[in-house]
Amino acid sequence: MPKQDEFIELKDVSAGYPNNPVFTHLNLSLPRGVFAGIVGPTGSGKTTLLKTILGIHKPHGGVVCLNGMPVQKLKPGSIGYVPQLETVDWSFPVTVEQVILMGLFTNRTYLPWVTKHERHQVAHLAERLGIASVLKQHIRDISGGQQQRAFLARALINNPDLLVLDEPTSGVDIKTQHDILHILGHLNKDGINIIMTTHDLTSVATHVPTVICFNQALIAHGKPKEVFTQEILSKTYGGELMVVEHEGQLLVAYNRMMH
Repeated sequence: MPKQDEFIELKDVSAGYPNNPVFTHLNLSLPRGVFAGIVGPTGSGKTTLLKTILGIHKPHGGVVCLNGMPVQKLKPGSIGYVPQLETVDWSFPVTVEQVILMGLFTNRTYLPWVTKHERHQVAHLAERLGIASVLKQHIRDISGGQQQRAFLARALINNPDLLVLDEPTSGVDIKTQHDILHILGHLNKDGINIIMTTHDLTSVATHVPTVICFNQALIAHGKPKEVFTQEILSKTYGGELMVVEHEGQLLVAYNRMMH
């Protein structure tokens, strides 16, 4: 049985691709109620780590558990996943409502119709996430922030234990970035466990309670003020970042003086 406060556990996990190991013997435990951001440079293995936690990528060794259960044995719908918007085929003829409904088909026997209860679920989620007015529009015809909320609704419709997001603030403006992170914060307070990857360190420092610094190995994890130090960021990014605290907020910036 897992310890009472452990929710996600990676035990001696090694993962990668043929002739290309990405990380080896990784151990990481995160408590129930977690809201964590995984940060690291491009090519550091963040997406492989995310897919390993999701159960999409089978590790070469070790085990990944969610609430004491290996992820491969979880019932469908236990984990909600929001992909990078760049990976979406926007030419596919589908409305916002239909995108959200797609989330239901991971957790039930396929039926050729949608029930009244399911449409009520969609309407409730859309209202909560601020996209009720665009449900009948084509997914490509709405803003980037609305698209992100639509895929967030698709991931949430099965009431998952864990929500996993790959770069949810990529490709949207600063206001939308903050709006999305505020939504995730409220979802976390409502009891949803959240893990996300991101390149936006300053937003993470402001909005996300736990940070995981990763570069083909676990460099550090903890609160932003504990983790975003010059020493840890140098180990993670190779000494190219500097940390400044301004009016109680951490700002992380590219340090040109190092070049």
